[in-house]
Amino acid sequence: MHLIALLEVVSALVGTGMAAVVPSTHVLHEKRGRRHPGLTKRAPGDSILPMRIGLKHNAEALAKAEEWLMDVSHPSSPNFGKHWSQDQVIHSFRASDASVEAVTGWLVDAGISSTRITHSSNKLWLAFDATVKEAEALLKTEYYHDGEHDDDDDNDRVAVGSNAYYLPAHIQEHVDYVTPGVKSTTMDLKRLRRKRAAKRDVAKRDATKGASHRRSKNTLPRPIKNVEEVLSRDVDDLSNCDSIITPACLRALYGYSAPSPHAKVSPKNSMGIFEEGDYYDQPDLDLFFNAYTPSIANGTHPKLDSIDGGVAPLAGFVGGESLLDFTIAYPIIFPQTITLYQTDDEYYAYYTGSRGIFNTFLDALDGSYCNYTAYGETGDSRLDPQYPDKASPADEDPYLGKLQCGVYQPTNIISISYGVYEQDLPYSYQERQCNEYLKLALQGVTIVIASGDTGVGGYNYGTYGDGSYYGCLGDDDAVFTPSEACSCPWVTNVGATEVFPGQTVFEPESAVLVQEHRLDGNYSSSGGFSNIFPIPAYQQKAVQHFFDTANPPYPYYYNGNWQNATNGGIYNRNGHGIPDVSANGWNYPGWYNGSFGTSGGTSMSAPIFASLLNRIVEERIKVGKGPLGFVNPTLYENPQVLNDITNGTNPGCGTNGFNAAKGWDPVTGLGTPNYPKMLELWLSLP
Repeated sequence: MHLIALLEVVSALVGTGMAAVVPSTHVLHEKRGRRHPGLTKRAPGDSILPMRIGLKHNAEALAKAEEWLMDVSHPSSPNFGKHWSQDQVIHSFRASDASVEAVTGWLVDAGISSTRITHSSNKLWLAFDATVKEAEALLKTEYYHDGEHDDDDDNDRVAVGSNAYYLPAHIQEHVDYVTPGVKSTTMDLKRLRRKRAAKRDVAKRDATKGASHRRSKNTLPRPIKNVEEVLSRDVDDLSNCDSIITPACLRALYGYSAPSPHAKVSPKNSMGIFEEGDYYDQPDLDLFFNAYTPSIANGTHPKLDSIDGGVAPLAGFVGGESLLDFTIAYPIIFPQTITLYQTDDEYYAYYTGSRGIFNTFLDALDGSYCNYTAYGETGDSRLDPQYPDKASPADEDPYLGKLQCGVYQPTNIISISYGVYEQDLPYSYQERQCNEYLKLALQGVTIVIASGDTGVGGYNYGTYGDGSYYGCLGDDDAVFTPSEACSCPWVTNVGATEVFPGQTVFEPESAVLVQEHRLDGNYSSSGGFSNIFPIPAYQQKAVQHFFDTANPPYPYYYNGNWQNATNGGIYNRNGHGIPDVSANGWNYPGWYNGSFGTSGGTSMSAPIFASLLNRIVEERIKVGKGPLGFVNPTLYENPQVLNDITNGTNPGCGTNGFNAAKGWDPVTGLGTPNYPKMLELWLSLP
């Protein structure tokens, strides 16, 4: 369960877009913290909405989920490494028959015929089409959209949702959330005005309307003046690692050797990397190989697992994120291979901002995570694209295939350098997604996610006030802003460090802090405490040690309840701590459309840590052992296998942020990798 307190039950709301009269049998289920500024036009009562009701997972399974995961993940467990099959996971987590019967019964009694209702294969969703009038009566709400001109057929992309909605009291315990609701659905305005059910094209909200895709702002190479001199240096030279972190510098920092390009590797240990709305091109990748890893032949590229029209490589339209991920990973793991999970066609992934991030990716790995087919419509129900994609502009190439469900086997290690912030999405949405990461971990998959590049704050998207500090919560932009999906306790999130100017790779690193004139603020390692997820058992001792020895000088609140803090609290005292670990995140060389420069971000840190874990899996396979699965319990029980970082801060929200300290801290986590010690530890485990 998330930490924030359930909103109080009221009988009527004024000025929130709610129907004026709510019967005493109903209770408030979800409400926006602030009224959506764009949802101002009433949705026509006879237009059709794709209604989706997310059922709560099996209560007994949720209560046992952490115990089950620790049973296969804790190094002292006799079942360490005995990961579950996908069938075991689906069977254990499906919604109870009682929940299905209760919610279906409510819908039928309200006039939604049982023949209109579809139950998903993973038993966690009910789907049906309904008119706006039906949906408003069902949820005691009103639906609005953000279209500017109802009669303008060219303005056909609108968000549809409500500002709050109600459920019968006896139904609430069975439901996670309903869409469209507080979580809007983007629809074709012309189709919104139709009086008959039809296929709808659902796109993610435009980035200009609040989506805060945390694609690292530091991944585009920064030009340097002395390019010829830099490129003339010996690739093994360690004397300039304070200005450019080459693959040789990383090897010196973390104690691993360059892999032999002729080594025999397991075909079952490709490293997975997630990309969306960002693309690599082969010429830039080859330029890097030629300069820094000549043992890797030109033309070497990742295996593409295209998800819902994802394309790569894409010449002439490249992004720093993809190139950084691959130029980091290849020198560490080659000749191990890389599997690229390139998600969503260009229109959905790039032009619409991809607010509902990660779901199509999770669909492709686990068919049970997909939603439903109802009334000729197949696809996700959470602001994610529905396919075939017939909504793309005429000058784009639409993806005409169906949503891909369970088509790819997840790799042992998956690196993700994307995310948003917890306040961007309903908490129940993030909880359900976090449960999916737990299920993957149960199956032996390690998910590594960048913690973000904005310290204790966030990028300024103008959503939460106009104060002098960027992207923070509250009217005064003073409350710290946790990132997601790295706030989920069942992934390994990675902060960033750097070699300060004048220092060497043989001295301790510091938390990254790059103070430059940027619209979004300075670059520092994102960290802090979740407002949604409590401190997991495996982390409690480490977090308490931080509070005991390096207590932050700020007022705080509990249970994620920042909106009602009476003491001016600016961070959550009992939330899951971010990050878990860290790695270097600044001054990595690379090319972007043929231009050389340096870049960084936790988008650099995550693939470093993930690549080293991938190498460890390879070594375990050689001795007859299996994948690592969820690595956090092992790391927290054995912090000596990491280099503790004790210098630096992660400023934001008008403060210096938190301090790096001895032991775990919410800036650099437990520290950076010590590869020889990590390898020895995991080879000693079953």
